[in-house]
Amino acid sequence: MRKKRLLLLFLNLFILLSLTSCWNSKDIQNMAYVTAIGFDYADNQYTTYVQVLNFSNVAKGEANAMGKNVPNWIGKGTGTTVTESFNSIYATSQLRLFWGHVKAIVLSERFLKDIDQVAETYDMVNRYREIRYNILLYGTTESMIDIFSQKSNLNITPIESLLAQPSQIYSQRSYILPVYGYKLIASLNEPSGLGILPALSIDHNNWFEDKKGTSMFRINGAYFYNEKKYSGYMTAKQLEGFRWMQHKLERSPINIPDDKDPAAAIVLQKPKTKIHHYEKDGKVNFDIKISLLAYVDELIRNETKENIEKQAGEVIANQIRASFEKGVEIKADVLELGSRLYRMDNTLWEKQHSKNTFFLTKESLRNVEVKVTLIHSGKYKLKVE
Repeated sequence: MRKKRLLLLFLNLFILLSLTSCWNSKDIQNMAYVTAIGFDYADNQYTTYVQVLNFSNVAKGEANAMGKNVPNWIGKGTGTTVTESFNSIYATSQLRLFWGHVKAIVLSERFLKDIDQVAETYDMVNRYREIRYNILLYGTTESMIDIFSQKSNLNITPIESLLAQPSQIYSQRSYILPVYGYKLIASLNEPSGLGILPALSIDHNNWFEDKKGTSMFRINGAYFYNEKKYSGYMTAKQLEGFRWMQHKLERSPINIPDDKDPAAAIVLQKPKTKIHHYEKDGKVNFDIKISLLAYVDELIRNETKENIEKQAGEVIANQIRASFEKGVEIKADVLELGSRLYRMDNTLWEKQHSKNTFFLTKESLRNVEVKVTLIHSGKYKLKVE
């Protein structure tokens, strides 16, 4: 009996000693949680910025009332390499930095123009085990300090702003689709080499805290790459036609007609796109057919249902053509026609690509046919003339 007890005791001791323990555990209150990273490059020096989460405007309680102005914490480091710039931040961070909650990476315009630099930096960041794959990527001409010190409505946490949660805005106003870093790199590694990067800016004109003006984030355009080289920048206005080619478009408005005296404003959704290509005189041409659903948001003058649908189709077709032609000027495949040709008819793409790496011209887009179906006119009946 005694031997059995000793055996049981030794067995229990062995099990206890063999259990793993948290030798390297860290107290969560003693870490700084990075939510966004910024990169700049000038004078042969990398400058890295980090935005650190302040829990004062995340966890709500009696002492933390909604709307309280809580400062953002921003770290800055410099070095001849990206790694050295990060280590410069570590040297003064006071707390251990945790990277598992990074939501976005912002690149300065001069940084993003060197696509090899972008790819190498993203590769370095993404190699670190704590950082996730689904990180949003932006370009900007704004100061990184201004970007990372930007507040949202009601002074809520920055992780609920457009920087980290663009899908909330996109669901109400679909213009330029948010881009995850891994998708940009994947697109650039395709033979067609097309890349699109949203441009983040700060708007100072549209919001006020009482009588005091306050700034807010805005997607004001996009940067384009072709053949893994920087092509140029296009404004949101120039990219009006780009939105209709996005199958994820949720809601986007237009005026009809699109001038200073519109008769109505309608909202369009659920685009379905068909692209046909054909070769003529050694060149490739494209026809685009798009169907969309729509509803009336504002009716200024009496219009028939048929006239609204017709005018909406004309406005959309003109926007698509204008965006395409502006893209051709800077050698940017805005409508991704080259990429689609690569997938639909690789032989023809290879033939055109061997002649000219950017083979699109303004004449490449022949016909744009848009069918708009008005599904309802809101709570009011549609007026007729």
